[in-house]
Amino acid sequence: MYRLIVLVLLAGCVAKAPATVAGFRDPAKQIYSNAVLENDKLVGRWAQVAEFAPIAAPECKLGGAEIGRGAAGLTLVAQLCLGGERVAFSGPLAGAGPGRFTPPKGEAWWVLWADVGYRTLVIGTPSGRFGFILNRGGDLPADRMRAAREVLDWNGYTLARLR
Repeated sequence: MYRLIVLVLLAGCVAKAPATVAGFRDPAKQIYSNAVLENDKLVGRWAQVAEFAPIAAPECKLGGAEIGRGAAGLTLVAQLCLGGERVAFSGPLAGAGPGRFTPPKGEAWWVLWADVGYRTLVIGTPSGRFGFILNRGGDLPADRMRAAREVLDWNGYTLARLR
């Protein structure tokens, strides 16, 4: 009888309910922030070139962000489309770990990828509630967009919802 109870308990540990997608990424997949990100290289103007949005979300004019230096660290002034809705930010962009930031409101931003020249950033969140791509210096070349999409896919994002 004891063995039967142990087997049933072990079976319960192995049988796991399928993960549900929260937002735009599969929470069962690992997500990684950029551990070697150089925060000072983020300073400047960024244009939003892509975001994740629900199927029925109305068009949201992509925005941008200005990252600056303040007395206590980085600052942020931004108008961004997140999950299909326009969101404004203004205030400190506090470091919360390697490649991780706490914006003035909302949940943490994780920098999933920055190209070598710090011209393109891929930002997401562990919950998958939003994700977006920022670029500076003109149009986003196809090779960097392809790399950004690969990083998002690797981190569990559903690329079909990227617009």
